[in-house]
Amino acid sequence: MTTSMLKTRDWSQTRRRALTPTEVVMRLAAAPGWKLSGDGANAAIEKTFNFANYHETMAFVNAVAFVAHREDHHPDLSVHYNRCVVRFNTHDVGGISESDFECAARVDALLQ
Repeated sequence: MTTSMLKTRDWSQTRRRALTPTEVVMRLAAAPGWKLSGDGANAAIEKTFNFANYHETMAFVNAVAFVAHREDHHPDLSVHYNRCVVRFNTHDVGGISESDFECAARVDALLQ
């Protein structure tokens, strides 16, 4: 998904649903570097982002926090010296939703 295709959506006004396994696989094929993690209600998409140092990692984490706040969809972050693992799932649907993939695309766009 290119950044020009990313439209702001008010998720509080849109009913979210868990994607089917087929939909998740199809969306993952179009999301380079993202992979499936966990299963059932703990299923998520995740990606590891690598950086040169702690300052770059923290700048990225702060940018992800801004995206998460704006989208009202907050990932789990595992922050290390030179990398950050970003993990999205939608707790209220018990799986992976369209908003997970939209937020993943926004996170990817931070580094383009």
